[in-house]
Amino acid sequence: MTIMNAKASYAASAIKTPLLIYFGDAPSYDYAKTGLGLIQWRRGDCLGQLRLPGCDVDGGLEDLSIEAAVAAGAKSLVIGVANTGGVIPDVWIDDLANAARAGLDVVSGMHMRLGDLPVVAAAAEQSGARLIDIRTPPKSLPVGTGRKRTGRRLLAVGSDCAVGKKYTALAIEKEMCQRGMKATFRATGQTGIMIAGQGIPLDSVVSDFLSGAAELISPDAEPDHWDVIEGQGSLIHPSFAAVSLGLLHGSQPDALVLCHEVGRTHCIDLEPEGEYSIPPLQSVMDLNILLARRVNPAARFVGVSLNTSALTKAERARTYEVCVEQYGLPVIDPLIDGAGEIVDKIEAEFCS
Repeated sequence: MTIMNAKASYAASAIKTPLLIYFGDAPSYDYAKTGLGLIQWRRGDCLGQLRLPGCDVDGGLEDLSIEAAVAAGAKSLVIGVANTGGVIPDVWIDDLANAARAGLDVVSGMHMRLGDLPVVAAAAEQSGARLIDIRTPPKSLPVGTGRKRTGRRLLAVGSDCAVGKKYTALAIEKEMCQRGMKATFRATGQTGIMIAGQGIPLDSVVSDFLSGAAELISPDAEPDHWDVIEGQGSLIHPSFAAVSLGLLHGSQPDALVLCHEVGRTHCIDLEPEGEYSIPPLQSVMDLNILLARRVNPAARFVGVSLNTSALTKAERARTYEVCVEQYGLPVIDPLIDGAGEIVDKIEAEFCS
C-alpha cells in the first residue's frame, strides 16, 4: 500500500486511468460535483460509474461493478462526491475496501483520510493499491505578502457554493487557448486539481496561509499571460467565506466573473433552512470589488456566468436580457454558450 497525501499536485498528476467514478448514495447532483466535473472535462478517462441503491445521481456512464470495471481495464476508483465536511460515510467503506482489494487505486477528494479507515488501509496493503488523498496542501506554505505580481489574473467568484465557478474558469481558459492567448487554469479545489493534474486545495489550508497559497498558485508570469483561477465558496456564505476572502486577496485579480445558479435563493447547507438568503447579485459584486481593490485597485468585473439548467430556452434568453440591462456585462452559461463573449470583453479591455 502507498498512501499519497504529501502534495496534492503530485498526487493528482499520478492518478492512473481509466477511472471508475464512485457516486455512492449521493442524494443530489449538488453533492456529486467531483464525479460530474471529471465526466464533463475528462470524459475520455472515465470508464464507468458505481452507485449504491437509491443514489439520485447519474453521470451518464455505464453502471459497472468493481469486478466488471477491473475486467474492463479500470485502474482507479475516484470518489465522485463532495459532501459537507468531506466525510466518508460508513456505507461507502465496503465498496472502497473492495476496490482496493481488487487492485484499484482509490482516489479521494474528501477531508477524511483514506489511510485512517482500517478496512480500506488493510485492503490496500494486501493488494498493493495506492490510497491517494487529493485534499492535502503542500507543507511549509508562506504567509501572503500582497506583493504585486506580473501577468494577468482572472478569478471566478460566486453568489454561493456550487454555482459553477470551476466550470466557468475552465471554459474561459479553453476559449483563451483556442484564440492563441497565453492562459493557464489554476485549480484551487479537489475536483479542479484532478482535472488539471496540479493545484492547491485552498479549503484545506490553515487560514493564516490562505492568501500565501493563492499567491503560489498564480506566480509571476509574462505580461500577457492569464492565470484563470478557480473560485471557492462565497463571501456571503457564513460557513465558507474565509477561503473566498483568502483566495480573493492572494490572487489579486485583474478581472472577476460572477457565477450564480438561476433559481438559487438561499445559501446551501445551512440550518435552519432558508435563514440566509442570497442578496441581489449587484451587492455580491459590490462586496467582491470592494475587497478585491484592497490588493488591486484596478480590479473589475468582466462578465456574469449563470447556471441556467432549470430554464427553458426562452426563459434563458429573457434572463440574459435582464442581466445585461442590469449589469452592462456579457452573460453566459458556460456549458451552453462557451465563454466567447466574456473573452471578447477581456480582449477589448486588456489586450488592445
